[in-house]
Amino acid sequence: METKSIMIVGVGGQGSLLASRILGTVLLSQGYDVKVSEVHGMSQRGGSVVTYVKYGEQVNSPVVTEGEADLIVSFELLEAARWVSFLKKGGHLVVSNQQLDPMPVITGAMQYPANIVDTLTGLGIDVTAVNALELAEQAGTAKASNVVLMGVLSKKMSFDEQVWIDALTACVPEKFLELNKKAFALGREVIA
Repeated sequence: METKSIMIVGVGGQGSLLASRILGTVLLSQGYDVKVSEVHGMSQRGGSVVTYVKYGEQVNSPVVTEGEADLIVSFELLEAARWVSFLKKGGHLVVSNQQLDPMPVITGAMQYPANIVDTLTGLGIDVTAVNALELAEQAGTAKASNVVLMGVLSKKMSFDEQVWIDALTACVPEKFLELNKKAFALGREVIA
């Protein structure tokens, strides 16, 4: 099996580490060699955060280069635009339509780009845009938008739903498990 690459991108504090842990647990349970590399920008200050996940029969390096990612999961719109060059031709982009203003926008030095999803779709990219924040709030907390996106991702991959539920159970503290299972299910419902 050829090596596959997934990137999880977002802003510090959005839960990308939990998402990568869930994904890694799923892949390991299926017998793949898995390499995960977390690259933190100014994550503690809302800066860009990216996690590379590579899996296959044998993976030598976790680093994903431009044009190599089979899937990108973006927790925020501008981060999707920032990292889309890493998506391979024919790859898939799953993006939350949440907008978190970076410092140049907050200070008024720049404007937040408009119509990011339309622009990416216009480039011929397969984009699944999701209101992950709203779905997470339906599940019980805005903090579960990362798990909503894992639900969407699970429908883009060929693993059985139970494998994902088992990974959630292994990675999420028990007191938050039911809420996260609900968030995951809402994410899966986005894709028929």
